[in-house]
Amino acid sequence: MTDLRTRWRDFRHGMSQRWDRQPKATKIGLILVFVVFLYALPEKGFYEYLGLPLGEYIPLYTTRNDMATVLFQCGYYILLALGLNIVVGYAGLLDLGFFGFFAVGAYTVATLTSPTSKIFTEYNWLDSPWPWLVALPLAIALSLLAGVILGWPVLRLRGDYLAIVTLGFAEMIRIVAQQNDWIFNGDRGISQIAHPPGSSGGKPIFAFDAKPYYWLVLTVIIAMVFLIRNLVRSRVGRAWVAIREDEDAAELMGVPTYKFKLWAFAMGAGIGGFSGALWAGQANFVNSSTFRLEQSILVLAAVLLGGAGNIFGAILGGFLVIYVPEWLRSVGDVFGLPEQVRIAGEPYDVSATNLRYLFFGIILIVIMIFRPQGLWPNRRRAAELKDREKEAMVGV
Repeated sequence: MTDLRTRWRDFRHGMSQRWDRQPKATKIGLILVFVVFLYALPEKGFYEYLGLPLGEYIPLYTTRNDMATVLFQCGYYILLALGLNIVVGYAGLLDLGFFGFFAVGAYTVATLTSPTSKIFTEYNWLDSPWPWLVALPLAIALSLLAGVILGWPVLRLRGDYLAIVTLGFAEMIRIVAQQNDWIFNGDRGISQIAHPPGSSGGKPIFAFDAKPYYWLVLTVIIAMVFLIRNLVRSRVGRAWVAIREDEDAAELMGVPTYKFKLWAFAMGAGIGGFSGALWAGQANFVNSSTFRLEQSILVLAAVLLGGAGNIFGAILGGFLVIYVPEWLRSVGDVFGLPEQVRIAGEPYDVSATNLRYLFFGIILIVIMIFRPQGLWPNRRRAAELKDREKEAMVGV
């Protein structure tokens, strides 16, 4: 096992050196080719040829679910992972309730754009439903404001205490949405949510076809990567890293830690609300059952799996936590596995669809044991973990 890890580390180091030696024009060209590949990915004539020739052809696309739908789900989870990565990966704040900001964005769009919303049908607070594009900035702003309101009193806490409070925030949002019938319709939810604008040949582009939504969320992700990358390289990003490494030392050096932590919380919340607004436009329906605790845990798992503190690690993690379980549905079709077995005359469901999260959980455990820094960690973050590991060994 140690030999395999050494070989893998040498391979990654060699690939990194090769990439660094490439001319800038070559790097830009390769990045553009990869972006074109991503935009072409939901086209059936393209993805049906993607596979692995291991003894027999193993397709990489999902056979039990629409590929474009799965890619869109990956897209809004990647956005969530990018937002949470600011909070956890850069500022070092443990947030277990990040999905609550997703709910704020989704419910804002739903209540303002749906003709079935009670603010139009019963209370007459507004004359007519808003277009999705008009409601989007308000959804982002309210999510950002929710981050500020939550962060203002609780960011003086650290570690487990902060995690418990943020967990309570997410549960509070879910319970309020579930039990509040006067505007959120409780478990009945809100339907007929508006789609993003755009038409082709007299037909709306953004209806129930997932492809345009995937292209939209992919464009947003690319824009967010540039925004976050520039932000991290600025004074704000350097302050976040200083807080993550040693908050007390950063404060002694004159860094206003509370202010920068609040900025991280607010910016992450805004991106989470943006993701929720995109999802609500495609789902066309919102109710409280969507915003469960495990969704927040899954986003945190995405950040840690990919590599906290690295933009591309968060993207990889957000993709894997959605795509791998959906792809595992296809394993039974590929290998002809049975759907049921009988034990003592009783049928038991052993399909890959039913057991996919068991397999995915095992994969996560193995990766976290052997790669605690994540699959694509930030170099500085990986060095910090190595130093802490050495300190722990000395303490023992």
